[in-house]
Amino acid sequence: MKLKKIQPICTYTNITMYPLAPRESDFKIEDIAHALSLMTRANGHFISFYSVAQHCINCSLEGEERGYDHRLNLALLLHDASEAYLSDLTRPVKSSLEDYSEIERQLQGVLFRALGVGALSLEDEKLISVIDDDMLYYEFEGLHVGGGFDREYHLQGCYSLAFCDMKEVEETYLERYYELQKKVGDWK
Repeated sequence: MKLKKIQPICTYTNITMYPLAPRESDFKIEDIAHALSLMTRANGHFISFYSVAQHCINCSLEGEERGYDHRLNLALLLHDASEAYLSDLTRPVKSSLEDYSEIERQLQGVLFRALGVGALSLEDEKLISVIDDDMLYYEFEGLHVGGGFDREYHLQGCYSLAFCDMKEVEETYLERYYELQKKVGDWK
């Protein structure tokens, strides 16, 4: 097998980073907030624009509603942050690409360390997955022309799925990050 030279990307804040060989110093929350605020959920197949950043904010707020600690709520806010560097793939495609899942897992791990989350336990990962799935079904019910999946979801809060200006979403994401980062730091 011939190995290809690893290519970099240039981020919004002008960082040259290598998604296949990430370093903690590569990650800036400003890059993540900006990129995710411009990326659509469901690969654009919703009735209106709804960003990955909005999804992550709502997931983090749901963690708070469930009484999760600040660190886990920060992880919920950042759970799709790797998409700022790798893009997003629909679940059926992502699950069939073994290498992609491993690349995403490694990048997300470095990102979590860089942005104050640290390593997650299997229990933490399960809690995040449950909220992520519940939010997915909620989003499809409210934003997909065909309605939702034939699956129940259990959210503690009620979350807006309305279109929001991307810059406003970016700012809200950053505010939420800094609020949680401070709480995590105070808690340690």
